[in-house]
Order: sequence, then structure tokens, then C-alpha cells
Amino acid sequence: MVKNDKWIREMAAKGMIEPFGNTQKREGVISFGTSSYGYDMRICDEFKMFTSTNSTVVDPKNFDFKSFVDFKGSVCVIPPHSFVLARSLEYFRIPRDVVVICFGKSTYARCGIVVNVTPLEPEWEGYVTISISNTGPLPAKIYADEGIAQLLFIQAAELCETSYKDKAGKYQAQKEITLPRM
Repeated sequence: MVKNDKWIREMAAKGMIEPFGNTQKREGVISFGTSSYGYDMRICDEFKMFTSTNSTVVDPKNFDFKSFVDFKGSVCVIPPHSFVLARSLEYFRIPRDVVVICFGKSTYARCGIVVNVTPLEPEWEGYVTISISNTGPLPAKIYADEGIAQLLFIQAAELCETSYKDKAGKYQAQKEITLPRM
């Protein structure tokens, strides 16, 4: 069952989302906070920008950390046909009976920005590492401390047998933008 805004507020009060944005719409800002059946998370002001200067192939099994350069700022410009990694401003603690699915925000989608986040599994916690791609032919801006993607919380009919915490997942409790790990 997809959970509504009342449930999200109740769970946030128990520490599921910190800091928590109780309202969604704000003047002059890409929306964030609770929605009818979800939560719009924000991105922080830290980015890892892809660069082809030091490497020719991106290999998740043998990742070259020189493939990214660090950038900090309130606005990040993504070059055409490229991507950046960012992290959520919010820290999440997902209950054992919940899985979370992420979708990009329509404001960015209309600009050719595609957001990719794998599902947040039961009992996963941490800052979300977010891949943000510019599919367009022009540079595109994204804004720190504003909404980047909507999360939908789906509650299971019964508890999972093995949670992310149980299997000691390699991205558990991440505190920063986390690059691929083997």
C-alpha cells in the first residue's frame, strides 16, 4: 500500500526523515517536503561532476575515482549529455516493512534532467546518492537545497525475511556521495 502524507509525517516524527520538510510548496523554490502520497527530497550543495579528462571508461567493477571532480555550490551546471552525482539533504531511516521508490520531479524532467536512484530497501539508512543526468543538448542548472525527486513509500503486507541491514549492505549508513563499491 502506498503511504499518504499523514503516515509520512508520523514516521518523520519518529526519525525516518531528518531534516523534515512538512509543507511542499514555496514561492520561487522547486518544491520539496510532503506531498499527497510521498515526499520530495532535496539535494545538498555537494556534487561530483563527471569528467573524461583522466579516464576513458567507466567501470563499476574497477572504478577510477579520478572520473569525478568535486564541486560545492548553490547551483550546479551539468554539461550537455553528462551527469553529476549528488546526495540528499535529508537522512533517511527506512522501516523494515517499507520499500521506497524514487521518481524525478516534473520541473526538471521538462528540462531534460533525468534523476536515478535505486529503491531504498527495508531498513536501509543514510543520505541518498543521486545520479542526475542532463539528456539535453544545452547545459542545465540544478539547485541545491531545493527539490530534486519524489519518493513513494510502499508498505508491505508482511515483514521481509532479510532487510538491507540484515545483509550488511555496502551502502548502509552512507554519510556522503558514495561512488560504486564492489
